[in-house]
Amino acid sequence: MLIHPKNQSVALRKKQSLSCPLPFFSIPIFLKKKMRVSSCPAAALTSSIAASGLRFPFINLHSSSPSPSPSLSFFCWKRSMSQFPIHSSSASSPSSSSAADYSTMANESVIKPKQHQPWLIVGLGNPGKKYQGTRHNVGFEMVDAIANAEGISMSSVSFRALFGKGFIGNVPVMLAKPQTFMNSSGESVGAIVSYYKIPLKQVLLIYDDLDLPFAKLRLLPKGGHGGHNGMRSVIDHFKGSRDFPRLRVGIGRPPGKMDTINFVLRPFNKQEREELDFTFQHGIDAIRILLLEGFDRSATFVNSARSMEQCS
Repeated sequence: MLIHPKNQSVALRKKQSLSCPLPFFSIPIFLKKKMRVSSCPAAALTSSIAASGLRFPFINLHSSSPSPSPSLSFFCWKRSMSQFPIHSSSASSPSSSSAADYSTMANESVIKPKQHQPWLIVGLGNPGKKYQGTRHNVGFEMVDAIANAEGISMSSVSFRALFGKGFIGNVPVMLAKPQTFMNSSGESVGAIVSYYKIPLKQVLLIYDDLDLPFAKLRLLPKGGHGGHNGMRSVIDHFKGSRDFPRLRVGIGRPPGKMDTINFVLRPFNKQEREELDFTFQHGIDAIRILLLEGFDRSATFVNSARSMEQCS
């Protein structure tokens, strides 16, 4: 059976368009020679063109003019090119792009917890059993009360002090009880502050005060030593700076003509001990407020406090 040449040409075009996954392009002869692709499969031709960095319009099969509309060859070309991996970030799928966007938004929406600088809380006193439970050691006892309430171990020895680290709420704290004897307390405290680079505004000194009524607390942002030898030593090792907070614990004045030294080294009686324990609990609450809410609120809390007799 003979096929008319025109019909034969049409059939050949259909056969080629269906069997070829990529369209042919109209390539100048000199370029064909340059790329060495005078007659090559469509996939190899496309690779050569892509490697050369040249771009050509899509051409209908066996046509010298650009195709005005997508043809079967165009869709075959898209389907074939989808087999090649695309490394461009802009070619990512909508789902992965959306997931990345949501992940970025989630990370940005997370509120990072506030970072707190550590506090150093120092109680002043004298080491040894001879001085345990005496008025001059109420600074030591207050630190012990804080350590017990917050679960902080004070078993290590560093910088010539009984030393412990922990947290009050989410604020890191260091507790210290210098073992240098009262009059040389600054040697230990100064070394701790220097090593950890703690700002003086976050160094709290706790000590006994003869000028306050017994079991009375007073929180101050700064001040002098008031004749207290332990505080005098600390200020000297802070290079004369007095700008650090202090919590004073009242021990009252000696009765009659009792010598001051004998008075501060005298232990508490049973009634005084009960009242002092009540004061220590109040002091723990004041320190928590100081670290978590600020000095002003803590000072208001301390100054408006009532004694154990007023609460009973």
